[in-house]
Amino acid sequence: MRTRSGNHYRLVRSGLALAIFAALLTASPLSLQADQKKKKADEKAETEAKIKAIDYSNIVWPNPPAIARIKYSNWYSSDKAARNVQGNKQKKSAWMDRLAGTQSNEEVFSRPFELIQPYGLAVDSKGLLYIADQKVGAIFIFNTESRDVDLIKNSVHAHFARIIGLAMDDNDRLFVSDPGLRHVIVFNKDHKAEDLITDGKVDPGGLAIDTQNRLLYVADAELDQVLVYDADTLKLVRKIGTTGHKHELTSPGDFSKPVGVAVDAEGNLYVADTLNNRIEIFDADGQFVTTFGKAGDGPGYFARPKGVAIDGDGHIWVADGVQDRLQVFNKEGQLLISLGGHGLLPGQFQGLVGITIDKKNRVFTSEIFPGRAQQFQYVSDAEAEKEREKRVADRAAKLNAGKGTTASPAQPSPVATPSKP
Repeated sequence: MRTRSGNHYRLVRSGLALAIFAALLTASPLSLQADQKKKKADEKAETEAKIKAIDYSNIVWPNPPAIARIKYSNWYSSDKAARNVQGNKQKKSAWMDRLAGTQSNEEVFSRPFELIQPYGLAVDSKGLLYIADQKVGAIFIFNTESRDVDLIKNSVHAHFARIIGLAMDDNDRLFVSDPGLRHVIVFNKDHKAEDLITDGKVDPGGLAIDTQNRLLYVADAELDQVLVYDADTLKLVRKIGTTGHKHELTSPGDFSKPVGVAVDAEGNLYVADTLNNRIEIFDADGQFVTTFGKAGDGPGYFARPKGVAIDGDGHIWVADGVQDRLQVFNKEGQLLISLGGHGLLPGQFQGLVGITIDKKNRVFTSEIFPGRAQQFQYVSDAEAEKEREKRVADRAAKLNAGKGTTASPAQPSPVATPSKP
């Protein structure tokens, strides 16, 4: 019995050893790598499925059930072949593939440009989005429908040193400020450089065009002035603000490093007076009208406002660089709504600097740290009122259906209620 038991024990032990050996063979480095790759592939597929499940149309401000006034639409960073809508990067080719010649030169050298430090923004009559990237040294032209991208490149279409501001007139002429070369370049509608504006500038930045009065506004942060040019003759018309005080002036009508400029439908000029943490307003003749804003770190306050834009209802949108916050004010300087904060999610910002609003009330912003532009849709006062009326009618219909009585209509409510700073 002992011998038989001993033999049986040895057989069992040998069987276990063989099983362990077989398991080790199965768990060879190649097998483990295969398992890891499969696991990563499964995780990637699961992540992509979750990303694709996000319905961006549901990202709105303010939160439901309030009537949406701002809707998130899209974001832009690079060619769609390199980064799709979900943000997945194109897989780089392996060096062995290139060495073996299994890829053509076109495939090997087709890595597209990506936004690195986008700043100025403009939209042409076709709805194409133009973004000036001071780090790449190129102007990206995005088709907002197909996400295709074209570029106006340094040393190809023009010579750039450090491009910042963009503005588009009603003839699709593109104006580009280059503080590195102290001038503004003018491109025609075919993206060919046709002229330069060199008079009077030291550090040209933000640009805006008054298409009715044919004026080009150029914010010069070093001079503490806004320079005004005839948009057709390109001659200097006047200067707004006092220079020579080393960014120390706080008096109304003067600036301390003005950065962003915008023009409304009446020809009024809005200036982001960055170091003074305020917005200043001037009429079409350059006369000071009013100012609003003061330093602070909460809604309604400013901490280095960089960009300013005007929507179709005359509301004033301000991009705050330190708070990474987008804030909307009425003409009296009362806060209507704010969104943002530090982050990379839709509606959050990292290094917010630029903003523009086109004729369709599409809002575009630029951020220098993640290298991206975001797109929002502003819901106009008329659209919001139409939605309010629809909701009133729906409630009345439900009451009639449930109780058989006629519901009295609700009293109109303001489209946008100012928030307290």
